[in-house]
Amino acid sequence: METLIAPPSIYSGRLNKAEWEVRPVAIEVARRLVRHFHYAKGAPNTRTFLHGLFKKDAFFDEECFGVAWWIPPTRSAAEATYPDNWEGVLSLSRLVMRPESPKNACTFLLSRSCKLIPKDRWPCLVTYADTWRGHTGGIYRAANWDYKGLTNPEETFTIKGEMVARKAGRRTRTRGQMLALGAESHGRHARHKFVLIRL
Repeated sequence: METLIAPPSIYSGRLNKAEWEVRPVAIEVARRLVRHFHYAKGAPNTRTFLHGLFKKDAFFDEECFGVAWWIPPTRSAAEATYPDNWEGVLSLSRLVMRPESPKNACTFLLSRSCKLIPKDRWPCLVTYADTWRGHTGGIYRAANWDYKGLTNPEETFTIKGEMVARKAGRRTRTRGQMLALGAESHGRHARHKFVLIRL
């Protein structure tokens, strides 16, 4: 059974910006945080940027309090989001925090993570909030991301509790293929879409 190194203490107040920082984190550590604390229970096999939230005196990656995981979206999603430069679109695939983190830690992580992503290469950032889990995207609204409405409903699948996408490499698996893999269907759900253009 894998374990996580426990943070030094539980933080009940607000995050003091002078005591915290956001920096790259190892994918193995990020994956463990997602598995333990994110409802998806899994993450992509790749990343473009992977940023973690740390106390400034933290020495080990395992002392990470939260993770922002960025990957390019599918071409169709990128073209629908930013048709003028679809290759300049980057998607926030996972945003996860330990439950004992300071109250405004997630906002701090998101803001600092965005600043670490070069604007000239990635002028458009996109993310989604799953209605399946009752999420409304409050953190993105508070961070002044533009709300683009609901996406078309898509079927949600999990395998042993981990969310699994129909998209696998360059092909998209059919519903029958997903079920043959042992996936469980949770019905069709829309997602709230948020975009941040940085010009």
